[in-house]
Amino acid sequence: MRHHLPHYHAYARIAHSKIHGVGVKAIRPIKKGTYMFAGDTVPVIWINKASVKNLPRHLTRLYKDFAISKKGKYGCPPSFNLLTPAWYLNCSKRANVACDANYEFYALRDIKKGEELTIDYDTYSDKE
Repeated sequence: MRHHLPHYHAYARIAHSKIHGVGVKAIRPIKKGTYMFAGDTVPVIWINKASVKNLPRHLTRLYKDFAISKKGKYGCPPSFNLLTPAWYLNCSKRANVACDANYEFYALRDIKKGEELTIDYDTYSDKE
């Protein structure tokens, strides 16, 4: 079995964003159709929104800022300490990234090195 160094499937990193403080930028060119977060195997768990409604504001912000909103539930990692770059994608109506039914992200078009990766939240998450 051939082993690769940790950077082998890394296409992007967390970086400063002109859109919203922190985002994700390409560290090398990404071809259309490429799944850019290979190896990100942290599962999405689903929490009823009602169960976090009365938490302190700083905790509910985690759900509003990072979770997927779907049919009265939040989809998030089992611990917010497990946030990976995929959770930092900013929203754009001219997105260059989409996700499949398993919430795995792929390039909608060729993406240049240094370009911010964006996704249209409305394509996979209910509006808050």
